[in-house]
Amino acid sequence: MMRFIVTKSIAAGLLSMLASLIVSFTFVPMLGGQVAGAGLIMTIVCPLAIGIPASAMHFYQSERVRRAEAATSDALARLASAYEELRLQSRQDDLTGVLNRYAFQEELENFSRNGVTGSLVFLDLDHFKSINDRYGHATGDDVLRAIGLILAKYQGPSGIVGRLGGEEFALFQSGLKVNEMLVRCEEVRELIQRVDVRSASGARVPVSASMGAFHCTTGFDALECLKAADINLYQAKARGRNRVIVSA
Repeated sequence: MMRFIVTKSIAAGLLSMLASLIVSFTFVPMLGGQVAGAGLIMTIVCPLAIGIPASAMHFYQSERVRRAEAATSDALARLASAYEELRLQSRQDDLTGVLNRYAFQEELENFSRNGVTGSLVFLDLDHFKSINDRYGHATGDDVLRAIGLILAKYQGPSGIVGRLGGEEFALFQSGLKVNEMLVRCEEVRELIQRVDVRSASGARVPVSASMGAFHCTTGFDALECLKAADINLYQAKARGRNRVIVSA
């Protein structure tokens, strides 16, 4: 930095000296004088003696300000990035990576406010407690992560996925009609049934899900739709599990 400042300061001093010489040799003769002797020395020395230190101080302070502004800008950018990361983390389920219950309900309400229609799916893994009891909680967590990966494929501008608690998940897909809703639910159910999770001994863990779906019309009430989908879910469980119940 100092070499850059010194170079610029000397250049500024030389330019000041050149300007001083031009002014002196232009106007002093017009006034009947001569630029010589002590006057010439002063014309040369003064701009250098004053201009170089003054320029050095100016450039030094300017560089300090520039660096301080750059550091501040970088700190603000890192702070904004950290804040955004924390905001996203506060909305995600730590285990599966999908939205948590609060974030899912918030996004579902946003869809409603924006006049979006679509299908809301409530799913619950069948006999999940038995998986934990038989294979251990670590294997149970592996199952939940695998389900999160499957459902995350349906998350995007037109859909959201959330873990509402324990082994319960919810999925909202905008624009799906009633007949399309059943097809999508069966697609998800079959993907879950085919998931390949292994226990510590290498045995394949059987996984299935019961699903209740409800079609949400324009201006839908998010909580009421969740309740309706939940009722359909329990009907699916009552009818033998690993099946889909839909309504509009």
